[in-house]
Amino acid sequence: MFLNKVQIVRWFYFFLFLLIITSCGISKSLHDVPDVSAYDSVIPERVRTSDSTFTLGNNHLNKNKQGLWELYVEGNPYERGLVTGNLTQELFHSQEHAFLSKVDELVPSKTKQALLRTFLKWFNRKLYLNVPQEYKTEIYGLSKYASSEYNHIAEPYLRILYLHGAHDIGHALQDLALVGCSSFAAWGDKTEDGSLIIGRNFDFYAGDEFAKEKIIAFTSPTEGYKFMSVTWGGMIGVVSGMNEHGLTVTINAGKSKIPIIAKTPISILNREILQYASTIDEAIAIAKKRKVFVSESIFIGSAKDKKAVIIEVSPENFGVYEVSNTNELICSNHFQSDAYANDNKNLKQIAESHSLYRYQRMEELLNQQSKITPEIAVDILRNKEGLQNKPLGYGNEKALNQLLAHHAIVFKPEQRLVWVSSNPYQLGEFVAYNLNDVFNNPQKKSLSNNLLTIEKDNFQFSNEYKKYEEYRKLKVHVLTAIANNETIDSSNLLNLQTTNPEYWEAYYLVGNYYYKKGYYTAALRAFEKAKTKEITTVPDQQLVENYIKKLKRKLNL
Repeated sequence: MFLNKVQIVRWFYFFLFLLIITSCGISKSLHDVPDVSAYDSVIPERVRTSDSTFTLGNNHLNKNKQGLWELYVEGNPYERGLVTGNLTQELFHSQEHAFLSKVDELVPSKTKQALLRTFLKWFNRKLYLNVPQEYKTEIYGLSKYASSEYNHIAEPYLRILYLHGAHDIGHALQDLALVGCSSFAAWGDKTEDGSLIIGRNFDFYAGDEFAKEKIIAFTSPTEGYKFMSVTWGGMIGVVSGMNEHGLTVTINAGKSKIPIIAKTPISILNREILQYASTIDEAIAIAKKRKVFVSESIFIGSAKDKKAVIIEVSPENFGVYEVSNTNELICSNHFQSDAYANDNKNLKQIAESHSLYRYQRMEELLNQQSKITPEIAVDILRNKEGLQNKPLGYGNEKALNQLLAHHAIVFKPEQRLVWVSSNPYQLGEFVAYNLNDVFNNPQKKSLSNNLLTIEKDNFQFSNEYKKYEEYRKLKVHVLTAIANNETIDSSNLLNLQTTNPEYWEAYYLVGNYYYKKGYYTAALRAFEKAKTKEITTVPDQQLVENYIKKLKRKLNL
C-alpha cells in the first residue's frame, strides 16, 4: 500500500506515542530514577545576551549566521544534562512540542489512551536496563528543563528517556519511506590528498518543524573523549558525530520489524561509541556489548585506522563489513556483510526497496571522479538525479538528495574537520568546524571556520525549487481531499502534475483522486502516466499496475 509522507509522519507519531505512553504503567523503571546525590545540583545562572546567544559558566549556546545553533558543554553526566537543558530550554520545548503535540490529534480519546497504556505497558519495561547509567543521569539532568505541558503523558525523566527511542521507531518504519539515508567514504588513492573523507545524508523525516532548529553540539565530558554531534533539543544521543581522535559515527537504517520490546536506542549506542572508542576495533567491541531493537548500519570512520567500516547490528544478528580491494565504501539501507547474506528481510530489502538504486547511484557518481574532495562529496550528497542522470522528479526516495534531509555532513577525520549543512535541507552552506580549534579554544564567539565554508547550492533560488515547494503544499491539499472525499478544483490537480512533472507520485495522486470519484478514464490516464516515470519501490510499481488492471476491467478495455 502506497503511503505518502504525510501519512508516514502520522504513523511515526502514532508509534512514538505508543512508546511514550507506556511509561505511565511501568513500575520498575519508575524506581530507576538515577541517584544524583554524589553530584552538585547547583549550576550557574544562564546569561542571555541576545535572542541567539546564551552563556552559563564555561558553557554557551550561539546561533551562527547560517542558522545553526552551536553548543559547547562540559562536565560530569548530571552537570552536562542540567547545563544542556538550561541553555537549550527554548529549543528543547519547541522540539518536544513538535513531537508530542501530535498525541491528542492521533489518539484524542482518554479512554483509548488508557487502553493502549494497559495493552502496551510492558513495551518499555526493560529499556532502562539497556541504557548506561551515565546517560540516564545526563537525561535526568536534561529532563529538569523539560516542558510541564506534557506531564499528563509521562513525567519528564521517563518521557525524555523514551523519546530517545524515536529514531528507532522511525527506522523501524523505514519501509514507509520515513528514512532513506545514504553515506560513503573514500581514502588513499580515491581522495585528493589520500586522507579519509566521509559524506552522509541523514534523511530522517518527521515533519518540517522537526528539522528547523539544528544544534551542533561540542561536548567535553569528564570521562571519555571530547566529541561533536549534530542533534536537536532534548537529544543526548548521536546520529552523526566525530570525536577528538577522529573517529566518526553515522547510521543508516536496515530492514526492521516494528519492535515489540525496547532495548538500547541506537542513538545511545552511537553516543557510547563516539565517547569511548578511538579505533574501529574499540567501536566494534562496544557495539557487541549492547542489545538493540532495530536493524542498523553503523558507519565508522577512523583517523587512526585511515579507513571506514560498517558495523551491522540487529536484534538477532551482528556483522562487520569492510572492503579489501578498494579504498571506497558505500552504504544505503541494506546490509552487506556475510552475516546477513541469507537474511530474508535483508534480501527483500535489496530486491524491493530504493536502497540498491541509491547505492548504485553513489557508486556511479564516485566512479566519475578521479579524486574525492570535501567539495565533491557535498556535490554528491546534493545530487537529485537518478542513474545515468535520469530525471526522477523532486522528492523521489531513489535520489540521494530527496529534499527532506534533516542534515548532511562531511568528515575529514585525520584533519579533525567536519562540514554540516544549513537549511534548507542540504542546499544551504556547509559550515566547517575544526575540532582541534574548538576544543583548544571553546570560549571563542564563533566555533566555525568561515574560511572553509562550502558555498550554498543555487538550486534553492531556482524556479524548479519554488515549484517543488508549491508541489509539497498542493500534495497536502490533495491528500486531505482524498481522505475526506472532498472535491478538488481541476486546476489544482493540473498544478500538482506541472509543478513536479517527472515525479511519478504526482500522477499517482491524481489517479487516486479520480478513482475514488469514479472518473475511471481520467484515473487510467493518470496511472498510465505514473507508470512511465521512475517509481520508487517494487510494491509501489505493483500498486500502480494493479490500479491499471482494475480500471481496464471496469472500462472493458
